[in-house]
Amino acid sequence: MIRSRIAYVILSASLVSCGCSPALGSSAASAPKLFAAPAQAAADTGPLEAMSGEYTDPADPDTPLSFYVKDGSLVIESERRVPAELKAVSATEFAIPDSKSTVKFTLDATGHGATAVISDHPDAVFKRTGVAAHHVFHDYQRAEAMIPMRDGVKLHVVYLKPSDIAAPLPFLVQRSPYGCDGTSRASFFGGRPELARDGYIYVCGDIRGRHKSEGEFVMMRPLADHRDSKAIDESTDTYDTVAWLLTNVTGNNGRAGVVGTSYPGFLAMMAGIDPHPAVKAISPQAPMIDVWMGDDFFHNGAFRQTYGYDYVYGLETNKEESQVDYGKDKEGKPKDGFDFFLERGSFAQDAKKSGSKMLPTWNLFLEHPAYDSVWSSRGVEHSLNTVAVPTLTVGGTYDQEDMYGPQIEYATLEPHATNRENFLVLGPWNHGYWSSSSRHLGNIDYGEPIGKEFRSQIEAKFFAHYLKDAPAEDKAGFDLENTASFQTGSNIWKRYAQFPPKEAQTTGLHLAGGGQLSWTESAAQAKTSYVSDPANPVPYRHRPIQPTYSPGSEWYNWMTEDQRFVTDRKDVAVWKLPVLKKDMVLTGEVIADIYSSTSGTDGDMVVKLIDQYPDDDPDAKMRGYQLMTNEEIFRGRYLQGFDKPMPLRAGSVHEYKYSLHDVDHVFKAGHTVVVEVQSTWFPLYDRNPQTFVPNIMTAKPEDYKPATITIYSGQELDSTLQLPLVNPCDQIECF
Repeated sequence: MIRSRIAYVILSASLVSCGCSPALGSSAASAPKLFAAPAQAAADTGPLEAMSGEYTDPADPDTPLSFYVKDGSLVIESERRVPAELKAVSATEFAIPDSKSTVKFTLDATGHGATAVISDHPDAVFKRTGVAAHHVFHDYQRAEAMIPMRDGVKLHVVYLKPSDIAAPLPFLVQRSPYGCDGTSRASFFGGRPELARDGYIYVCGDIRGRHKSEGEFVMMRPLADHRDSKAIDESTDTYDTVAWLLTNVTGNNGRAGVVGTSYPGFLAMMAGIDPHPAVKAISPQAPMIDVWMGDDFFHNGAFRQTYGYDYVYGLETNKEESQVDYGKDKEGKPKDGFDFFLERGSFAQDAKKSGSKMLPTWNLFLEHPAYDSVWSSRGVEHSLNTVAVPTLTVGGTYDQEDMYGPQIEYATLEPHATNRENFLVLGPWNHGYWSSSSRHLGNIDYGEPIGKEFRSQIEAKFFAHYLKDAPAEDKAGFDLENTASFQTGSNIWKRYAQFPPKEAQTTGLHLAGGGQLSWTESAAQAKTSYVSDPANPVPYRHRPIQPTYSPGSEWYNWMTEDQRFVTDRKDVAVWKLPVLKKDMVLTGEVIADIYSSTSGTDGDMVVKLIDQYPDDDPDAKMRGYQLMTNEEIFRGRYLQGFDKPMPLRAGSVHEYKYSLHDVDHVFKAGHTVVVEVQSTWFPLYDRNPQTFVPNIMTAKPEDYKPATITIYSGQELDSTLQLPLVNPCDQIECF
């Protein structure tokens, strides 16, 4: 897809190491400095000058590359790529340092550069669009340290300090389980260009038991009792790290901020619980807040089989990272993950046949499938009873890993935000994709680089205000009142005094008979039934399914995939509204309230809200496209309590009422609102046997049986989606 292709080209390019000259600028507060050498004829300056210039991919015009001649060599740089000298392979092809990639130029009729192509992605053609641009790159000097914690364990950090900035600077800290050895000037600009350009003492720290740090790694270590001065957790380790930095790293201004995405996002939130006094701002981005309720490993009790297997294998088999391999099929091709997990059956068999020892978190899955103290102690939301420091929470509505975390974190903190310093940013990003400057996500075109806009207009200003501005001043220009959201459909940024905004009115959309959706409750009772067969589960994305983080994996954008690939299945129930006459705006939380029965004694409920594009959409690839806006699963055995798995009575009606999460979306006139219900979503979620067993993780093959699922509509059993409708007009007239 366009989005992943561009991200790979630009981001991987930005991470190439650089042994180049000192920084071009020195002011921490300055904007990127752009200038260009005078254009000269190729004949006057030689063949390398002919290829100098700025080159842009028309598909993503906000991520240009610049090439210019310096000291007799051709150099590449971009907004986030530190200048690097290229090595000639031929007259028009050059090797990119520290990679296997090359860049190849074509020349126009006058002998000047016309296009540039990176060898890894030949379909991304960068066209020459002007003279080369030069950017500010501070001269970050690298150092390492082993920092003693309160229990004597030493944790490894790498810190970068810009030698070309004389003024005292704040610390910007990221702690991570993924390794900090690669932290460098190039990686800082590559990953966080706006913050690197603003000037910070950047710190990356390996957490306990990972990479170069001592101690034992515990997945999402529970919060300790901080009344015990010897107790340790991620909060205390951050506290001790900041205390050491303040004393031992000169040139700091006495303030620190903590930032991180995904697992590091969880660590950033932990830094805000009983924080060190010097911690003045945190930004948990896509944080893992509760991995049983709705983040990485479970959603409402349904186990995320592929992710639970792949992620834990990659993280816990050694102190670094391991690659997951599903093996080969009979033809010698990479095995489809759908077949890999279907053949094995339960997760107990996955672990047994993995070839690995029993890993600690796998063992937690097997022995603690319900929401007991093992998981609730890891639920960060239970400890969020104050906004101790200004908090900027960032989340993606297409986050395939941690969509739940940012939303529950903000919602839990908001009642305690007496100083109004609990901020939320939502956008149509997959996991962490606000780091990109692309205008696309999968097949969806948003028309502007929303990640870049967030980073420059919100994130950079947030940290500059709280870490650099004097008290009561705002030189940084941070003006976010509460929430910023990029509204899809309209494709515009919106700002709200709270989320959801007061204008949103909860309105029922009824699942009526005959596959129809209705704004009014039907007097007649209706039923819709289908047979769910665990032997033939509904795939959650197009096959084949690759290991989660393998090269070429389609994991990242599956939530934006066209749902027509499953809509016609007999085990997927579908309801539709008539084509919309006017725009329909939803801003807030969508709630599924479904009445259902099963012929079995257990079962899963999957509900999806879909925006179906018209067949004559101006964008040819979007014609008839079915785009999910909200989706979620609920495991039936937990209807009476997440800590109390109970069988369902066969044939009895049960109410499934649960959140499909937040949305800020405009269903445009001419589009169709679609609701789909199904009972399998494989292999993202393990198959429910549909007969109650004490532990689904250890279910046997004979436990898996087909079941007939019935959805009810009407006055007595009124299945609905509760929508946060913003439109100030009569529903029947508008829709």
